[in-house]
Amino acid sequence: PAPGVRLLRLNRPDARNALNSALRKELTEAFATAPQDPALRVIVITGDEQAFVAGADLREFADMSTGEVARLGVRRMWGVIADCPVPVIAAVRGAALGGGLELAMHADIIVVGEGARLGQPEIGVGSMPGGGGTQRLVRAVGKFKAMRLLLTGQPTTGREAFEMGLASEVVADDQVVPRALELARRIAAMPPLSARRIKEVVLAGEDCALSAGLMLERRAFETLFDTADKAEGMAAFLEKRMPVFRGE
Repeated sequence: PAPGVRLLRLNRPDARNALNSALRKELTEAFATAPQDPALRVIVITGDEQAFVAGADLREFADMSTGEVARLGVRRMWGVIADCPVPVIAAVRGAALGGGLELAMHADIIVVGEGARLGQPEIGVGSMPGGGGTQRLVRAVGKFKAMRLLLTGQPTTGREAFEMGLASEVVADDQVVPRALELARRIAAMPPLSARRIKEVVLAGEDCALSAGLMLERRAFETLFDTADKAEGMAAFLEKRMPVFRGE
């Protein structure tokens, strides 16, 4: 990857990258430490050709009680990923099911392959989404399309996911990671403080009144006028040269 871009590649091919405790721990650590790297601008997360993440590892959950599930600490992983201030791009090929789709929906941009399969099949094993699927999916595609996926458990294709608003772009399967990295490089070249403020305000404004969201936007907009990158960006524009942003 280019400078400022970190590629996280999930690697449990024998289990189609299903989320078990070890993988959850690694994901939590990766996203918890990411903001501490001052050079980091964008995170790209992907799996392999067969699966982004095929869901939770049911071998761990099959015999668990309510109390045991609650003590797993799964909620911390989702919270750490949701709170990551760095822009995140999900590059989705193959299966993105259950926790896999929920992980993708934590990203800010989703690049999906034509042959991908995205869905929330938890109902088929007597469970339900537990990583935000009932909430983020409805916000992404609306109640009626979300309910079809949630209540039938049937997945949708990459093309259909894009058409219903569940992906930013749909490309050929072999172009998913290259396109995600291309977008990441472009974002990494932008002023990182602006990128982080945009992400912060968009996410904070999703669930508040328009007037409150506009106030958040205005305040964040004003704070950027004291940054060196704002001065550099506007000077470069007026001088007709490429800007050099340092995150200051």
